[in-house]
Amino acid sequence: MIKEKKTEQNKFIAVLSRWLLKLIGWEVTGERPNVSKYVMLGYPHTSNWDVPLGLLIYAAAGVRLNWVGKHTLFKKPFGWVIRLIGGVPVNRDTTKNFVQLVAEVFQNHKELALALSPEGTRSKADYWRTGFYYIAKEAGVPIALCFLDYEKKRGGFGPLIIPTGNIETDFEKFKDFYSGIKGKNPEDMTTIQLRPAAESS
Repeated sequence: MIKEKKTEQNKFIAVLSRWLLKLIGWEVTGERPNVSKYVMLGYPHTSNWDVPLGLLIYAAAGVRLNWVGKHTLFKKPFGWVIRLIGGVPVNRDTTKNFVQLVAEVFQNHKELALALSPEGTRSKADYWRTGFYYIAKEAGVPIALCFLDYEKKRGGFGPLIIPTGNIETDFEKFKDFYSGIKGKNPEDMTTIQLRPAAESS
């Protein structure tokens, strides 16, 4: 009974989200991934509007976004609210690095669509961060290429990319897909490129 009620709520939220998107002239494109766990790569991220718009886009597609936060955020009395809006706790007070911690989060969930931004900021940066890539590889899950294109007023899902371990080759796939997609503030879009080895050493 509880599961049926939740399903009906999700359907209502999806219908309402599609109606709101139609009202503002946006559309959802692409097929939601047919897998239970994946990293959702959100690009470009150049405006505060990306968050509410992204929530509408993916709610309309029937996807519940998740994000990770420090475990102390989930304590009483408001921890349940954080979980309700998609938060998943990770305990940073360990010797494990962030990639290992989030990979374990995937192992402990039957379903998880974890949203991550490769830019890490709304302002223009020189390089993409690569944590999302190594999290997906460590967890053994694909990367769903997701987007918001303000020029064409559409957003949704592109292809699933399975990390091969050859990050340079996989980054070329990211570049090909996101070519031509424009954020709300195109001048703030971070170039899809890796930090040079000399700078990362």
